[in-house]
Amino acid sequence: MARHSHARRIDRAAAPPAPPALGAVPGAASEALELDRVIHERMRLAIVSALAVNPALSFNELKQLLETTDGNLSVHARKLEDAGYVRCTKSFEGRTPRTDYQLTGAGRQALERYLAHMEALIRATRKG
Repeated sequence: MARHSHARRIDRAAAPPAPPALGAVPGAASEALELDRVIHERMRLAIVSALAVNPALSFNELKQLLETTDGNLSVHARKLEDAGYVRCTKSFEGRTPRTDYQLTGAGRQALERYLAHMEALIRATRKG
């Protein structure tokens, strides 16, 4: 039961509201860029970033690379999968289950938009 409430706590903290100053970037392209709240959370950004530089990573490889727990990785990977940013493939190696993750095209585009937004924020802050 304690484990269940812990998972809910992580879920509630997963998508904090973006501060108003981060909603739009002055001088950006004609469309107002908004931070993608799905990948703005630290662990989800780490997952997407790791998958952006690797063709695929297993659950255990991601867990070790990001130094996180099974539950934390599962919750955040599921949110990315639900958003269409990550593809999850389950298979077996002999009798051992294996879960692999890959970044989708939509996930790569979302990361590129997110990075462009952050770069624009940095430029605007340095000019100001």
